[in-house]
Amino acid sequence: MLAGVHLILNSQDPEADRTFLRDTLGFEHVDVGHGWLIFALPPAEIAVHPAESPSCDLYFLCADLPAVLARLAARSVDASPITEARWGSIVEVTLPGGGRVGIYQPKHPLAPGMPALSSG
Repeated sequence: MLAGVHLILNSQDPEADRTFLRDTLGFEHVDVGHGWLIFALPPAEIAVHPAESPSCDLYFLCADLPAVLARLAARSVDASPITEARWGSIVEVTLPGGGRVGIYQPKHPLAPGMPALSSG
């Protein structure tokens, strides 16, 4: 029925965020013209959490959070301190355009059909 997900990050500096996704995180992309880049993402899963008001959060999954943080620090990317939660080890990164994304190393089983995480 559904074939995929198209995620939109609203940004105060879209060009800087596109550069971050392309050069810092290394996501493959296609240029659809006029500087608009569409990025391929790793496989995804979705969870629904209880909340006072509806919202959406973006987290990238990884197999080795300290290694990811070291690679980001080498590119002068600041991250919050690691927070330990029942479901994973989590940090937040501020994008150049002002948005925030999470990165976490899950402690829970992955959704069916998700490939095993690699530290690469």
